[in-house]
Amino acid sequence: MVLAAVERGPASLAELVTRTGLTRATAHRLASALEVHRLVGRDGAGRFVAGPRLAAGVGAPLPWELADRADRVLTELRDRTGESTQLYVRRGALRLCVAASERASGLRDTVPVGAVLPMTAGSGAQVLLAYAEHPEPDLLAAAPFDAARLALVRAQGWAESVGERETGLASVSAPVRGESGLVIAAVSLSGPLERLTRSPGRRHGPAVIAAAAALSARPLTNPGTILEPLQIGTRQPTPEM
Repeated sequence: MVLAAVERGPASLAELVTRTGLTRATAHRLASALEVHRLVGRDGAGRFVAGPRLAAGVGAPLPWELADRADRVLTELRDRTGESTQLYVRRGALRLCVAASERASGLRDTVPVGAVLPMTAGSGAQVLLAYAEHPEPDLLAAAPFDAARLALVRAQGWAESVGERETGLASVSAPVRGESGLVIAAVSLSGPLERLTRSPGRRHGPAVIAAAAALSARPLTNPGTILEPLQIGTRQPTPEM
């Protein structure tokens, strides 16, 4: 019941009690125990959220080692690039932020741990869809990218987005692989378009790929190259004025 409650979104202890029907003491005890095992986490406001080992919709839960390294790797990526960084796992038609490291000051993209974003926009969504086991035409029909774009993501090992999730934002993402070689998560870097430019992959692709490789259980078979964005057969984002 506690896990089902936090899957619905961040919950204070009072909200957890309301959603589960448990007593306050029992809800707190169970949530705290689940937090020890990283099945439940806390956001910046102290609310209970889905933890990094909850990875429904992917081939396996995030291993302990990856969860332990995520904060360090994301912080190193943030310090190297000066932009906010995140780790996403897929949850059906959504993606969940399970770790994040924000730029300390200035204009930035803030995605708190526990935030749920669509699988139809953003470079993180592109990565998670590009390596899905089966084609997903329903999601692609609602997205600003298409199958040709996902093929390019697989070929070059990274994805970029400009104004897909929110006008004025850009991002770059790369796949994280588990022991079996399957993609289990996506490392992302995001920030304002004015800093990342309209070619964020050319600017930050190598750093994001390196971070994803550091979190992967086995080396990436395709480390990726920084290529020109695909022009034919791909719906490009509408330029911001």
